[in-house]
Amino acid sequence: MALEQSPFPQLGQWSSIGELLTLQEKQFPAAMQLASRSPFYRARWADGRLPATLAGLPGLPLTRKQDLRDNYPFGMLAVPVASLATYHESSGTAGEPTPSYYTANDWLDLAERYARKWIGLFPSDVFLVRAPYALPLTGHLAHAAGRLKEALIVPGDARSSAMPYSRVVRVLHDLGVTVTWSMPTECLLWAAAARLAGWQPAKDFPALRALFVGGEPLSIARRRRIGEIWGAPVVEEYGSTETGTLAGECPERRMHLWADRVVAEVVDPSSGAASREGTGDLVVTTLYREAMPLVRYNLEDTVEISYDPCPCGWPLPTIKVFGRTAFGYPVDGTRVTQERLEDLVFELPEDCEVLFWRARAEPDCLHIELEVAPDKADRACAALTASIDAEFAVRSEIRPLSPGTLVPHEILSADFEVVKPRSLFGPGEDWSKAILYS
Repeated sequence: MALEQSPFPQLGQWSSIGELLTLQEKQFPAAMQLASRSPFYRARWADGRLPATLAGLPGLPLTRKQDLRDNYPFGMLAVPVASLATYHESSGTAGEPTPSYYTANDWLDLAERYARKWIGLFPSDVFLVRAPYALPLTGHLAHAAGRLKEALIVPGDARSSAMPYSRVVRVLHDLGVTVTWSMPTECLLWAAAARLAGWQPAKDFPALRALFVGGEPLSIARRRRIGEIWGAPVVEEYGSTETGTLAGECPERRMHLWADRVVAEVVDPSSGAASREGTGDLVVTTLYREAMPLVRYNLEDTVEISYDPCPCGWPLPTIKVFGRTAFGYPVDGTRVTQERLEDLVFELPEDCEVLFWRARAEPDCLHIELEVAPDKADRACAALTASIDAEFAVRSEIRPLSPGTLVPHEILSADFEVVKPRSLFGPGEDWSKAILYS
């Protein structure tokens, strides 16, 4: 379906926040009707009294991840199963499946939102999708958006023996990949693999023009370092398997909430008070979702939403996502967060070439290990110790490790064998992998 025929709002079709809120208000009754078709919401709203306007939305109870898990597999379904295009489950670690499903029309909505990249996706692009092509949404989402924009898709998968890091780097180089989609950590692993193969990331991959990233917390300093290493902008987005893309960057590199497709609230986790802006838990209500409408769905991420004008001119609220980066551990009475600690690590001089590190927060000491070349270890450790002391004023012990310790070089350079099912072998062949394959 061409974008000009799309049933969904497009950027440029409203010119102010006021018009955006009018768009939301107009679609809201239909969104509530869509949701009332699912067994979960039908039972929850048994009295039939649904708000007719957005003003009544905060009076409805929150929908939580546990509600989705409790209604596995199809208790949230608002259309016949035969109408579904795909079924997904999130990649979380709760131990219980968190289901999500989409119709073909939902998929157009998903692909359009993902494709709202300030740097653009074009038919001339070679798009490496380095994300799981399994139950999580992320790989399929990027693939669909790339095809919507007629880009050439390279389905790189992730965590697959069929696509080791050596192959990823070869594909990046030989195919002239122009844009990629992955978690931020992947970009560092590619850089290490490229260097092992004798390539310089910023020089030997001239076609690469952007790295699209999401799926994990990303500090300012690590983002900047990834861009420096590859010589390309790092473009971040935010979303989930349950919702699809919720926010993306504008040309000013600020994150904007796609408030033409969802209604967002900020909820105080202690009081339950809701507002349009401020800091708190992000709660969203889908406006067009057919298969699994969500009403006041709590993503359990801490965010800050603002309706102040952005220099880019987009009439959309901006959002800062703190998520799990706000989580930390106490050391000597001071709360140490991954986000700030990661900033300190990647604020080390670029020529120290620190890519990989780990830390353990004990009650009386912060222990850090980082890969660094022996001739640069003293300088890196001294600089990081000083930064930690200035930032947190806690005792720290920093241990340098030889490159290849935290991320073994054989993982980055190996070209793993992909074995297909086979039962008949010839003389001298290894038949230990009969039936079982990888």
